[in-house]
Amino acid sequence: MTKIPFILLLFLVSLLSSTTAEIKTLTITSDSRPMILFEKFGFTHTGHVAIAVSSVLVSASANAPNPDASRLGFFLLSEESLLQVLIEIQQNPHFCVLDSHYIQHLFTFSDLSPPPLSSFNRSYPVSSPNEYSLFFSNCAPETRVSMNVRTEIYNLEPDGSKDFLSAGLTQLPSLYTFFSILYLGFLGYWVYVCYTNKRSVHRIHLLMAGLLLFKALNLICAAEDKHYVKVSGTPHGWDVLFYIFQFIRVVLLFTVIVLIGTGWSFLKPFLQEREKKVLMIVIPLQVLANIASVVIGETGPFIKDWVTWNQVFLLVDIICCCAIIFPIVWSIRSLRETSKTDGKAARNLAKLTLFRQFYIVVIGYLYFTRIVVFALRTIAAYKYQWVSNAAEETASLAFYLVIFYMFRPVEKNEYFILDDEDEEAAELALKDEEFEL
Repeated sequence: MTKIPFILLLFLVSLLSSTTAEIKTLTITSDSRPMILFEKFGFTHTGHVAIAVSSVLVSASANAPNPDASRLGFFLLSEESLLQVLIEIQQNPHFCVLDSHYIQHLFTFSDLSPPPLSSFNRSYPVSSPNEYSLFFSNCAPETRVSMNVRTEIYNLEPDGSKDFLSAGLTQLPSLYTFFSILYLGFLGYWVYVCYTNKRSVHRIHLLMAGLLLFKALNLICAAEDKHYVKVSGTPHGWDVLFYIFQFIRVVLLFTVIVLIGTGWSFLKPFLQEREKKVLMIVIPLQVLANIASVVIGETGPFIKDWVTWNQVFLLVDIICCCAIIFPIVWSIRSLRETSKTDGKAARNLAKLTLFRQFYIVVIGYLYFTRIVVFALRTIAAYKYQWVSNAAEETASLAFYLVIFYMFRPVEKNEYFILDDEDEEAAELALKDEEFEL
């Protein structure tokens, strides 16, 4: 049956889905999926799940005109019980998850009020701290379900207030606020450095200042977004600003890396045709990546194409990460060729050293933020999901500090070193294969 791989895939998605539980109102229309994942949330011992369904309509086929209402319902599934349920499904292709002893039953459609209302509204306490996934299961063959669903998942604070952030993410507002203050201070210092070295400031330095500004604004909006979700369950419009500044920030980041890699504005005043093509590829792809990011963040695994949008985002991100490496490699090769003919070995050696360091730093940053952070997010206990966010922001700040220091506007930096006494040593170093990538 096709039901088994579909359910296995759905459970896999549950392992990767977000753990931010805003108050959500969803509309399911003529959906025949055997299982629908709504939320994944880390509960404390004061957790609650409130579910309200209305306008429920079950469309049956001619072969099964009277579906059993008890075969359709909602349940919670913990991470520890996931493997046991998967085993039950594999052993019996006709197994209904609602019959499993490893799930926490909430209600079935047999509990609905009589038509035409066909509604249900109830809050359930979750007293066992753990990370649970909220599912809807349809075990009635050849049926399609339409309904309006409102979910409200939260933990109670000691003062009785509701915290709509997962137990592992409730620290995010403070975390983002802290890093936004650091970036604002960084921006102020960068403006001071540019002002005190006016003669050495190039256009790339202004773009770098813009990158710091939008990074700080992005973090401020992220902090406000998470704060309002935490206390009220809705972002109050801060999510819109967050996505706008995130788009500008990401485009600026990739643009700055590409332009520094080409040596634009401080080594040469123009871009070559192939370098322009890289930007023409990266920027539209980042538009697509951010559209995917909005769909992923603002909807959830309950939509049918949620997995596809995740795949699109990952594919585009990988392509962009690979594309921005090419200009750095081209610059290193160009400098090696130039060093054989212009007679300025010491200057070229300094440039090559700087570009090689830049190449290593960019590779390290991409590796850490794409692979190490994902690994942390996967293996960390649900109570410590914020650690992966902290690691990502720390790595990003370190990357910015290193890059901005390497390419700061100073009168005598590695780009303009001319030391005749070191020419012979530099020529020997350039003959070495040290700079081959």
